[in-house]
Amino acid sequence: MARRASSRINPGLILGVAATIAVAIFAGKSLVGKQSASFGDLPKLRMDELLENGNQLRGNEYVVQGQIDEKLQWTPDHGQLVSLKVETSSGDQFIGIEIPPEFDNLNIDTKQNYSFRVRFKQGGVAVATGVNRL
Repeated sequence: MARRASSRINPGLILGVAATIAVAIFAGKSLVGKQSASFGDLPKLRMDELLENGNQLRGNEYVVQGQIDEKLQWTPDHGQLVSLKVETSSGDQFIGIEIPPEFDNLNIDTKQNYSFRVRFKQGGVAVATGVNRL
């Protein structure tokens, strides 16, 4: 009489697969959760310097975080202009940020928090060079 093959699954195999899945889930969550809102070692924008003389900031890059207050203007060839509400020790301050057309794939919503890497151009106008939703 022929012997039947064992239908039992090896417990070591089950433990190995479970451990592999657990490691993959943990690694995936840690990589996804590490979205950098700080943009490296760039300095945070000091709103008092901007309000004092925004033109002196031209050519420099800063990080600014806040809530989108309003979408002021949008054109397909120039991008959009938003008003960002920034919380400071002296109360809420507002800054206009020009978002170039290369960021048109982002859905910038009002009342949402964002972190922007901005470079100031002539006249103290802030232009986004990086955008992260917080």
